[in-house]
Amino acid sequence: MTIKQKTINGLIWSFIGNFSNQGVQFIIGLVLARLLAPREFGIIGMITIFIALSESFIDSGFNSALIRKKNCSQNDYSTIFFFNLAVSVFFVIVLILSAGAISRFFDVPILKPILQVLSLGLIFSSLSLIQQTILIKRIDFKLQTKISVISALTSGLIGIGMAYSGYGVWSLVARTLSGYIFTTLLLWLWNNWKPTITFNIQAFKELFGFGSKLLISGLIDTAYNNIYYLIIGKYFSPQELGFYTRADQFRKLPSQNITGVVHQVSYPVLATMTDDPVKLKAAYKKMIRSTIFITSILMLGLAAIAKPMILTTIGEKWLPTVIYLQMLCFIGMFYPLHAMNLSMLNIQGRSDLFLRLEIIKKTLAVPTIIVGIFFGIKIMILGMFFNTLIAYYLNSYYSGKMINYSIKEQIFDISPSILLAVFMGVIVFIIGIIMNAAPIWILTVQLIAGASITFIISELFQLKDYLYIKQIVLEKYTDLKNK
Repeated sequence: MTIKQKTINGLIWSFIGNFSNQGVQFIIGLVLARLLAPREFGIIGMITIFIALSESFIDSGFNSALIRKKNCSQNDYSTIFFFNLAVSVFFVIVLILSAGAISRFFDVPILKPILQVLSLGLIFSSLSLIQQTILIKRIDFKLQTKISVISALTSGLIGIGMAYSGYGVWSLVARTLSGYIFTTLLLWLWNNWKPTITFNIQAFKELFGFGSKLLISGLIDTAYNNIYYLIIGKYFSPQELGFYTRADQFRKLPSQNITGVVHQVSYPVLATMTDDPVKLKAAYKKMIRSTIFITSILMLGLAAIAKPMILTTIGEKWLPTVIYLQMLCFIGMFYPLHAMNLSMLNIQGRSDLFLRLEIIKKTLAVPTIIVGIFFGIKIMILGMFFNTLIAYYLNSYYSGKMINYSIKEQIFDISPSILLAVFMGVIVFIIGIIMNAAPIWILTVQLIAGASITFIISELFQLKDYLYIKQIVLEKYTDLKNK
């Protein structure tokens, strides 16, 4: 199978996997949002940063280092496996002992037992990291799709059952913890790899040289992405945090999942092209353009339909979520650009530059956080948007220098997609304002209008990114039809 075929197959299965998994998670989340109150989602949001930071330490950048390394041995995998496991046990102990202090910080007593129980999921997460890394290196997303969908569905049904039975916030805890457990069990059951009892110091040092910088930058990025949960939970209320977390989850569904799909496939594929700069740039440009075509349309479309969608899916009690979601969508539109430009630095082996850029960008976020504490969540989100623009400039400038792909050229490449998305979003938003009907009918008309505008303009102007995606879809459809 050629690199192109591997990439297309990987993209398709990763796309199916991510969106099947997130689709199930999304639907289950809607059901839980109707059964539970915003406050209960806010309580879980308060401890998100502590779990996320622990997971960053457990990974420590080693899994990216393994994916980047062309020939990994059993010693490499086993060494990092036991490192992941040891660190996970350490952080479980830390979180269990510090849970009381964290609950007092937020002045929410129930946080203590919740954090202690959720921390156990870190051990199961560590047991699955190498299994997932091996599948990513093989560009085998079919098995990951199967596992993620089964885990999401099973854990989701457990959460719904408990919420319906009146367990409140504990239904969210059970859903999260069971998701960790089912994913790990199925990976070990269906993937062939098993560790050997070994810890190779030389292999550890080699991988740590690259991974250590990713660890620090990963910690900074994780803290930045979750610090807003902590600030809102501390200085506002669990209910307000519930509105924000729900908006953030809606925003992440298209933005981060598309980015995740592309990154999972592009990172191992592009890493094989580092010896051919011309080929690397051409492949990278195609991925940037096609990703932004999809993401910008979805994100600005989501901002346009936010109000009728929230009212239709989770009800009027979540109405304050709308404005947060609309503002976050403009930030989410740039997320794939950040991730892909930073990924190029790692592909080129410049995890040191990756780290320096992360420190600079996150330092610029400090004033935004301070302003948010005094002037409110909406002003804080506005500050996040301006930080996003600065971060994009820095990321694209340095990654572009490495493959002769300037920020000017990159903006020129993605401008047609963004202009189309803006035009479509404005028309769809106006439809929502002028229509006088039930939210579900407004939403239906908006969705049809948005899809029609996108299709007609793309065909009329023969947009390159649209045609590239269309070609991939038609080729895959023909292959399936012939089979």
